[in-house]
Formats: sequence, structure tokens, C-alpha cells
Amino acid sequence: MSKNTVITGMQVDDVRFPTSASLAGSDAMNSEPDYSAAYLTLTTTSESLVGNGLTFTIGRGTQLCAEAARCLETMVVGRSLGEIIDDMAGFWRSLVGESQLRWLGPEKGVVHLAAAAVLNAIWDLWARHEGKPVWRLVADFTPEEFVSTIDFRHMHDVLDEEEALSILRAAQQGKAERIETLLKRGYPAYTTSVGWLGYSDDKLRTLCKEAVADGWEAIKLKVGKSLDDDRRRLMIARETVGPDVEIMIDANQVWEVHEAIEWVSALAEFDPIWIEEPTSPDDILGHAKIKQALSGRTGVATGEHCHNRIMFKQFLEAGAIDFVQLDGCRLAGLNEVLAVLLLAAKFDKPVCPHAGGVGLCEYAQHYSMIDYVAVSGATERRRTEHAGALHEHFETPITVKNGRYMAPTEPGFSAVIKPQSLETFRFPDGTYWQSRTAGRHLAGEG
Repeated sequence: MSKNTVITGMQVDDVRFPTSASLAGSDAMNSEPDYSAAYLTLTTTSESLVGNGLTFTIGRGTQLCAEAARCLETMVVGRSLGEIIDDMAGFWRSLVGESQLRWLGPEKGVVHLAAAAVLNAIWDLWARHEGKPVWRLVADFTPEEFVSTIDFRHMHDVLDEEEALSILRAAQQGKAERIETLLKRGYPAYTTSVGWLGYSDDKLRTLCKEAVADGWEAIKLKVGKSLDDDRRRLMIARETVGPDVEIMIDANQVWEVHEAIEWVSALAEFDPIWIEEPTSPDDILGHAKIKQALSGRTGVATGEHCHNRIMFKQFLEAGAIDFVQLDGCRLAGLNEVLAVLLLAAKFDKPVCPHAGGVGLCEYAQHYSMIDYVAVSGATERRRTEHAGALHEHFETPITVKNGRYMAPTEPGFSAVIKPQSLETFRFPDGTYWQSRTAGRHLAGEG
């Protein structure tokens, strides 16, 4: 296959999984999510070379992301793969900076999510062309090649190309050994599957026992609806997993700043490593106040709704967070993820990517492995989120052993949805959704 391969078509599907039926994914802000994706397929002049990408949503509104992705089609179809990858930073800017679409953000919201799906598909295509998983494709870059994929616009006051090169050159030492470690041992993770807010106490206890038996050394619980409930659930979790398993807690943005400080202080006896999204994800100064008040007890983590590298730049420069929880479907794809990895490295903050949603674990493993091998060179205080749902719908799902992501070895970005799953859960014409609609009509509901 040649880099002269031309992209000939772009198919976008709205795919929704009915996770609200089991309350998987439920939290204090999002009580009944249906994990979903705007899912994109790029075809090329080489029949054997196809690229897939997605952006994550939780149900209604996915059609907006899908339609926004279609608006980007003319900037992708008809271009050669070589033309794109020879100027990845320029290509990234052409998508997120197209003047009329940029007005809808800029660089945030539905259009930015749509750009993530397109860019993730391009990275998938590139990795498949090279016969490598995405993490290894980027790990094999020279520092100069790595930097060439990033748009540094609006970052130069904090991080410029030369400083980025210095960070990457320093990480060259020991890179081969770190790759070997990944292939043998995998990358440390924590699981969110035990602690969804809608789960009963009995289910929480059972899942905590199973997590310990399966080798998990860190778990996360959702909090924020009731302090009494949170204390009871954390007591169950701590008694079940013991003192040596790390516990994280996640409020999903529900608190005012003063509430976050008071609430987390009341939970401090259970020794949570961090409080995640304690308040509005856009409130940088609020996070800084919470971090200062909780200093020395519980760390502050955020980032899954941090919509671009400039927001992360401000969180880090303001000293407002302890853990960087980037999301490569909220950011505009891997290019912007790489920028945030470099920012986090400059400020010596651990990157613990957000995952859990459909396809997010498949993506997040690559981000963490790139960080470990090519940027930070470290796993200390770093864990990648894991949730156990929906992986059966992917051609090359994650592999987890003893609480660690095993390094993918198949070419691509690991997020190709199986054809049968597309046929079943495509919205609104997939067989699942058609049968559900028919059932409602038969019951006289619509």
C-alpha cells in the first residue's frame, strides 16, 4: 500500500447501546445514559485499507455529532493519506479552524467532538498503513516527528516547540526498555465498573470482592447524590477491598465549590486518592480553591469535559488539578491529546485518561502507553480508567490482566465496531431500536 492512497468516502453512523436498562454508566449528573457513538468509516482507493473513528456521547444528541462530522467530509474525501500525514498539524488546523464551522465553538462542543471522530479515523488509517498499533506508531516517532503533529497555536506562552522537543528528547533514554515492559506486563489501570451510582449495596459489595479477586489494585465509586449514601457505600467498599486498594471518587460536576470541600472532607476517612470533577468542568479557579482546601488529603482530578488544550494549559498553569484526565473524543483527536501529554509533562502532573464509555477504553490505552514510552517515561501515580461494558462489540477489544491493560499488537486504534453490532444498534434503524419502537406501538405508547 502507498501513501498515495486516496480517501474516497466517509460513512457516518449513529450507534447507541441501551446501557440505561442496567444503569451501567449512572452517576450523580447522568442518571440513565445510553452509551453511544458517532462512528465514522473512511474508505480508500486501496480496498484493504479502511480507517475507523468515533466520538462518544450518552444517547440523545448523537445525531448532532454525526451530522457535524458529515460537515467535515469535503475536507477529507479526495485527499491522499500521504498529503495528510506529511502535515498532520496543518490538517488538524484545517478541520478545527475552518472559519464558518469554528464559529460554532471555537474548538469546543459538537464540532470539536465531530473533528475527534474524523481525526481518530485518520490515525487509525495511518497506523494500519504502517502495520502498527497507534501507540507503537507514535512511540516510534522521532521527537521532531512527534512535534510536527501538534498545532502549538495559543500555547507558546507556556509550551513551545523547542521545549516540547526537550521533553521528548529526554524521554528517548530507556524507551526500548519501556516498550518491552509494556509488552510483558501491560499498563496499570483502575476500574469504574464496581461503583456506578445506581447499583445496590449488595451489588457494590459483590463487585468489589470480584475486583480484588481479579487483581485490581484501584477502584472508583460515583458520589454526590447523598452524603449519607456516599459514606455508607464507601464504608462497604473500603471494608471489602481492604486498606491497600486505592479508591477514587467521582462527583460528575454536581457540587458548588464550598459543597465539594465540605463533602469530600466528610469522606476523607475512607482515604480517597482523588475527587474527580468536583464542580463545573469549566471552573478553573473553583478547582484551584478545592485543591488548596483539600491539599494533603485528597487530590483533585478533572479533564473528561475539558474541551481543548488551552483549557488544560490554564488548569495546569493555575495549579488547579493534581491529575490530568484527558479524553481523546472530547479533545479533537490524538493530535490534541499529544499536546496535552506534553503540557502535563512540563508541569509534572500524571495523566490518567478518562475512559469507560463505548470505545473510550480502546482509545485510552493508547494514550497512556504513548505517555509512558515517549513523553513522561513514568507510571507512578498513573492509572488508566477501565469499565467492563460493551467491549464485545469491537473487533479488537481491550485485554486486561491483573488490573493492567495489555499492550495492543494489532494495527490501528482498536476501535472498529463489529458489523453485526452496527446492524443491531445503529439508530434509529438498527434491529434493536426497530424492535423497541415496534414494541412501544403494540403497547399503545406511540
